[in-house]
Amino acid sequence: MKTIKTALCLLLAAFSFNALANPEVIKKEFEKKYTEVKVDRVTKAGYGDLWEIYAGGEIIYTDEKVSYLIIGTLVDVASKQNVTEARLQKLTAIKFADLPFEHSIKLVRGNGARKMAIFEDPNCGYCKKFEQDVNSLDNITAYIFPYPILAQDSTDKSKAVWCSPDRLKAWQDLMLRERQPTAKGTCENPIDKIVAVGRSLRVTGTPTTFFEDGERIAGILPKDKMEAKLVSAKAAAANVADARK
Repeated sequence: MKTIKTALCLLLAAFSFNALANPEVIKKEFEKKYTEVKVDRVTKAGYGDLWEIYAGGEIIYTDEKVSYLIIGTLVDVASKQNVTEARLQKLTAIKFADLPFEHSIKLVRGNGARKMAIFEDPNCGYCKKFEQDVNSLDNITAYIFPYPILAQDSTDKSKAVWCSPDRLKAWQDLMLRERQPTAKGTCENPIDKIVAVGRSLRVTGTPTTFFEDGERIAGILPKDKMEAKLVSAKAAAANVADARK
């Protein structure tokens, strides 16, 4: 009888702890151990006993006791999907319409129906390669935000482009043809505001692209994947608009 009672007590204790293993408890335990980190969100990862902690734009995995941390990429073996990357796209999504488009350089190709916003540094080699792919797409509107984060020279070039009579031409001359802008960057310009917006959105590298569904892609996206993302993002944005009617 004592053995049965002991087993029942252990089972009850385990049940009581699991009942306490909820997002708020894990959040408090994590922040108690890592006081310098503010947790934005805690959810069950859906893989084993892992919990997902989203903090500072990163995903960290742990158990219900926060007895260990896994910092890295989680891959679903069956689907070969990068689970961490897919989750980050969802968690870092924004409201596309809230971007300050009046501070962008607008590129329209074809009917301009598919929309994207790109944060680029004028001295970023990857951005220049990406710009070539963007210019080869059809039926897009690309809102280009000069985002000088690499050097003071990047800021000078961004301001000179903005102060040019034809901003799009000056930008494309710089990014596609290595022709430096000749205008003086002394006109009233929004470059500092763009940098502030980018930082508020946790844009830490260039190029970073936002699509109509609010999701972002950091770095270069191959042209075929960019085409697929433009299609899916437009469909997702349309579904949201229909749901609001």
